[in-house]
Amino acid sequence: MKKVCMFGLGFVGLPLALSFSMRGCEVVGVDIEADLVEDLNNGVTHHLENYEGKPIQEILSEQLAAGRFKAIANGAAAMQECDNIIVTVGIPVEDYEHDMTPLIEVCRTVGQGLKMGDLVLIRSTVIPGTTKDIIMPLLEKESGLKAGVDFYLAYSSERIAEGKAFHEFENMPAALAGINPESTQKAFELMSIVTKAPIAQASRMEVVEAAKVMENISRDVDIAMVNEFAKFCKAMGVDIFELVSIANTHDRVNLLTPGPGVGGYCLPNALFYLLPKAKELDVNLELLSTARRVNEDMPRYVANLVLRNLPVAPGLAKIAVFGLAMKDYSNDDRVSPAHSVVSNLIDAGCEVKAFDPAVPEDYDFKVDSIEDAVKDAHGIVVLTKQNGIDYMDLDRFYGLMSKEGTPFIVDTKNLYEPELVNGKGFKLERL
Repeated sequence: MKKVCMFGLGFVGLPLALSFSMRGCEVVGVDIEADLVEDLNNGVTHHLENYEGKPIQEILSEQLAAGRFKAIANGAAAMQECDNIIVTVGIPVEDYEHDMTPLIEVCRTVGQGLKMGDLVLIRSTVIPGTTKDIIMPLLEKESGLKAGVDFYLAYSSERIAEGKAFHEFENMPAALAGINPESTQKAFELMSIVTKAPIAQASRMEVVEAAKVMENISRDVDIAMVNEFAKFCKAMGVDIFELVSIANTHDRVNLLTPGPGVGGYCLPNALFYLLPKAKELDVNLELLSTARRVNEDMPRYVANLVLRNLPVAPGLAKIAVFGLAMKDYSNDDRVSPAHSVVSNLIDAGCEVKAFDPAVPEDYDFKVDSIEDAVKDAHGIVVLTKQNGIDYMDLDRFYGLMSKEGTPFIVDTKNLYEPELVNGKGFKLERL
């Protein structure tokens, strides 16, 4: 039975920890947030993951009861019990600058607790070269041990989509590489406990690190393309969603769908993990940078669609927002384009009331019911699909909304047919 120490119990770390414990491993999860540790040990999590129809809350309770999972805040104590250490702590980006501090501090703790024969598996998304050039020297300095000789070191990219974590840990093909063949093999054996799909073994850790960043950026670029198409189609009077559907009948075309922007911890940050290495290598990433700017502009574009439909001045307007999560059916609102849309509307003078039953965080503009959001609103903007929101309750919406001018709906998710919405007394503005 393997003993696993999981550093970071967020959207990746917690379902990964439970994926190991469900398969018989003893897992100690480490997180510096004391409230989170307490909640997890009491069986409380707000995640929306499930495995084969079983919600993560039930899985967590079962693993706690079986004694195969526990959470603590003391990393050194956790490492005394385990010989397989997995790091899932991210690198935050603010104002286009990455901050390595959280990852470095965790790796310093790992280094101080390292024992002969331990495996350290890095699963954070990083600047290519980070594991070998920054993490390995840090681990060796803090432990006095030699990577590849006294302990094993490997990197494996994280590829899951939130909401599908358990399934994709098991079924998504994975990639890994170690500092030497022995480290690669040790990491392969550990990952094979959970991952049943093929696990590609690369020649160098840098290959997997760079591949992970490029995987995320490729989606950012693809979305930017259709978001630009959306603006073109709007100006031309063409339905972008119909265009995508028609284009995708081509066997070699697979356009994504446009939206109010690109959110979450992964895709928006990926470019800013690549740019430092590109600058060091004197490589210009013009296309990738342009795509990022296109997606960053979408929330402003959506807000302008709202503003141009107002029957009153923005300072007199109230707008209902449906959905704050960074993507459909998620409780994660980190780097969510919805927040940028809200900020643009508030900056323009509008009163905004947003409803999202899945997002646990509180904000001044967030309300607890759809009635509170819609009451006296001049318009609705749909930014995220979410369970717990009855988007089709149009008669109730109409009855609650202001009648100064025609109530309107800005639909960024292709939910509504114009005939239906117009027939209910609304003006519909699609993306």
